[in-house]
Amino acid sequence: MRRSWGVGHMGGAAALEKLVPVLLAFGGGVLLARRKTVSAEASKAFSDYAFLFAVPCYLFGNIYASDLAALFDWRAIGGYAAAAALAAVVVAAGAVAYGRRQPRDVALRVMAGVQVNTAYFAVPVFITVFGTAAPIFPVLLFQVCVLSLVVIALMELGRDGPAGAGPGRRLGRAAVASLVTPLVLACNAGILLNLLSVRVPAVVLDGAAFVGDSASPVALFALGLHLGGTGLGLRDTTREELALIGFKCLVFPLLAWVVCGALFGVRGEWLAYLVLIAAMPTPQNLFIFAQRYDVGVGLSAAVVIKSSLVSLLLLPLWLQTVLP
Repeated sequence: MRRSWGVGHMGGAAALEKLVPVLLAFGGGVLLARRKTVSAEASKAFSDYAFLFAVPCYLFGNIYASDLAALFDWRAIGGYAAAAALAAVVVAAGAVAYGRRQPRDVALRVMAGVQVNTAYFAVPVFITVFGTAAPIFPVLLFQVCVLSLVVIALMELGRDGPAGAGPGRRLGRAAVASLVTPLVLACNAGILLNLLSVRVPAVVLDGAAFVGDSASPVALFALGLHLGGTGLGLRDTTREELALIGFKCLVFPLLAWVVCGALFGVRGEWLAYLVLIAAMPTPQNLFIFAQRYDVGVGLSAAVVIKSSLVSLLLLPLWLQTVLP
């Protein structure tokens, strides 16, 4: 049995009301971390649970039960890919103009300005607002299988490795590692079993739904814990940070709106989905990449934290703007 999904007719007030659970889960994490009731370091455990278990369970069950013909709107996906490619070129050109010449420096800034936080931010927001995160699945696969591989390739250029491991071998390992993450495996398993019409026992789907339902509040709570414990040094925000955050939270979603709507003819609910996805903050993976390749660690941490706050503040505006 396949399930359809869509925005439906939701007024701005109704959309804002649906943000109350988002703010409650996120704000609860911030408050408990600030009061030291729950250690901010515990955010990693909550995040790992969401990333490695709860979100994959949610993705698998929902993709398996979805109408793939509606889920993979190739015009919409093509429009988003074109917008992301154009955004990457703009950010790369800006980084070079700013004096960044090393491929790793440029790649880090492209990731900060173009990639979106799907697992920890977009999924819980879409579940809360629309009742489903299905529109995120194809963008998630594109981001992991295309954008991340491009970033990894640039990061690997000129990087010293262990004896006998050339750049090609290291790049191959990195590509395989990105394709076997729990999120991607869950998406691919759901798609494969859906296409083959394999009957998954109801008890398995019920179990996945039970665990998956916890993904949204746990992910938002973890993000709140992280931000509450880290704090925000707004006064020491650099011009480069401001430029990257402004591009990610304002320019990229507007670019997605123009490219997908005007050039690719995407309309209605899919246009709203793509603009909102583009408006999501920079992913936490940016910080992981920065640590792994020893490049822009401080910049990446600041952009992840501050773009998350800015995106949350701008979310009501985007919802009122794009929803039919």
